[in-house]
Amino acid sequence: MNEKYLKLASFLALVTIFYNIAEGVVSVWFGAEDGAFSLFGFGLDSFVEVISGVGVWHMVGRMKASGGEGKDEFEKAALKVTGGAFYVLAAGLTATAAVGIYQGHRPATTFWGIIISSVSIASMWLLIHYKVKAGRALNSDAILADAACTRTCLRLSVVLLLASVGYELTGIGYFDSAGTLLIAWLSVGEGKEAFGKAKGLACSCGGKCHAEAKPVRIKF
Repeated sequence: MNEKYLKLASFLALVTIFYNIAEGVVSVWFGAEDGAFSLFGFGLDSFVEVISGVGVWHMVGRMKASGGEGKDEFEKAALKVTGGAFYVLAAGLTATAAVGIYQGHRPATTFWGIIISSVSIASMWLLIHYKVKAGRALNSDAILADAACTRTCLRLSVVLLLASVGYELTGIGYFDSAGTLLIAWLSVGEGKEAFGKAKGLACSCGGKCHAEAKPVRIKF
């Protein structure tokens, strides 16, 4: 295997891990401070993504050592924990959004949601680009699948941006609650995908899994 691109894949996995940790801390802090449910949920989702990122980093390490892409017990366990965490997160966010809608909750501001989501969109776009580059160079379906899954993080960022901008422009609290519900919905898809991968299925990062691996195509 191409050592240069294996190092790049490993570096990107580490960047994904540490970026999500930082993003999670900042998002949860400002989300709690401002009463912005969508930003808070976005931050929790970032923490769950860290577990998945550790599994990918571990996989790249195995590829360096043996060239194999099959999942070992550590990666399967990480996927199962990730899947369970996404389901719990989705349930919690759905309940929070429901209470927010019922009570007519309004955040103090969603300014930080706009800033964080904008930075995240740019960061995820770059990660997708370089993960695709490494995956194609290594002819690795696993790395290309990880790049495809980063698209879900990009979608989450877009949802947060739209919800945050919508609230700032109108002052209607339903924008924040609706964004929280959409993040919960995307989290369910991520959870289903993680459990599918743990079972050895090929998944499309939206919850659709099948028994046989198919080429992964990344569309920007």
